[in-house]
Amino acid sequence: MKVKFYTLGCKVNQYESQAMTEQLLNKGYELCTGEEKADVIVVNSCTVTNEADRKTRQAVRRFKKNNPDSVVVLTGCVPQAYPEKARELTEADIVLGNKSNHLLSSALDEFFTSGCRIFGVSEHKKGDPFCVQTISRFEERTRASVKIQDGCNRFCSYCAIPYARGRVRSKPLEVIKEEIRTLAENGYKEVVLVGINLSSYGSDIGVTFPEAVKAADSTDGILRVRLGSLEPDHLTDEVIAGLAECKKLCPQFHISLQSGCDSTLKRMNRHYDTEEYRRIAKKLRESFPDCTLTTDIMVGFAGETQEDFLSSVAFAEEIGFEKVHVFPYSIRKGTNAEKLTGHIDKAVKEERSRIMIERTEKIRREFLKKQVGKTVEVLFETADSNGFINGYTTNYTPVKAKLSESLCGKLIKIKITDAEGDFCIGEPI
Repeated sequence: MKVKFYTLGCKVNQYESQAMTEQLLNKGYELCTGEEKADVIVVNSCTVTNEADRKTRQAVRRFKKNNPDSVVVLTGCVPQAYPEKARELTEADIVLGNKSNHLLSSALDEFFTSGCRIFGVSEHKKGDPFCVQTISRFEERTRASVKIQDGCNRFCSYCAIPYARGRVRSKPLEVIKEEIRTLAENGYKEVVLVGINLSSYGSDIGVTFPEAVKAADSTDGILRVRLGSLEPDHLTDEVIAGLAECKKLCPQFHISLQSGCDSTLKRMNRHYDTEEYRRIAKKLRESFPDCTLTTDIMVGFAGETQEDFLSSVAFAEEIGFEKVHVFPYSIRKGTNAEKLTGHIDKAVKEERSRIMIERTEKIRREFLKKQVGKTVEVLFETADSNGFINGYTTNYTPVKAKLSESLCGKLIKIKITDAEGDFCIGEPI
């Protein structure tokens, strides 16, 4: 049997697709490459926006139309958050929520025996333990993401993720250590610790987030430890001090902002204001020399006035984020924000997105230009069709250089000679 995975969304989903891949490989399945025909196609879905939902529906229907004899599996966040909508997507032969990913192999066995459609979405419940899945490699990657946390207790007013992922759950430290040791033995030099609300790690099992980072940091063979998205109010002085003790921790922090306007943050039910965020950004830059701060900013949230929007732009410029992911607000069914007044026209949201992207991209270009002349260490990852190999510095500056493809997966000292588009250009020392 041959299987193909189509993964939408975040690094947690990518990790879970890898875990499901290894689950099936251990049962004798083969992973499809290229355009090979697959007996099983797994769509691992994302529901962070309406667009992600649309892409999920489109993928399931396209795969079934083009591969009528293949078994199409829908799993991930869409069926978990909106099970009845997933039930109506009849092109999916098997529907599982993310809570049941570990049952994929047995669900396929049942389907091949009975030939009957399987709907296996089980609701997340308070007190559920962390469902321990581990990986030994990360397909086609030179760095490996490691999921150490799941769930979220925040209930931001715009977000469906607590319904899709349940409450905070943490992977035991000893499991993290063993998983990362295995990845190091398999040649990985860099790991990225990821979670749904990563910086809440340990709050349910009596350990701290820095302890998890130190577990990765102390692993022989691992040269870099990187972090996924973090919530600002979790980054206390004690947490930052604990992270600063980790010698291999990459000085790049993706700190979710969402808005640079305090009244908007309050309507979003975010747990900080701009003054607290400003203090945390300053503390990180002081504690981690040459660090970069990246973020997500939402525009056009319900009730956001033009003045609110301009305040958000000004705050982003003040912090000087090295990279910003900008996206327009979209209504998620069942969230508190759906009931708010002052929802904004699509055209206004698109214009605000354009302005925010333009202003933050200017900061990005200035940052890249400032890297010219520096000597940095780059972990090269992929080759392109123009004879370059591409990689990242510790602070996640993208660098391309004319080097042999055999150096992918290697750490190389590079001198930055130019900045072009969204890349720096470098030469080996």
